[in-house]
Amino acid sequence: MDSLKAIQVFAKVVQQGSLSSAARLLDASPASVSRQIGALEAALGARLLNRTSRKLTLTEAGEAY
Repeated sequence: MDSLKAIQVFAKVVQQGSLSSAARLLDASPASVSRQIGALEAALGARLLNRTSRKLTLTEAGEAY
């Protein structure tokens, strides 16, 4: 995993408020954005985002990160 790229993707997701909006801006698929966020979370050992089909929110760890 390219951690710098994953951090940039995480920042864009938080800024946009959704995976699909961030994916459009990054010229990537929502699935690849989700995988990068998942890999970052796995590397950190913490969940950064709470995802539902309608809402994306930061966890406490995500806010701190």
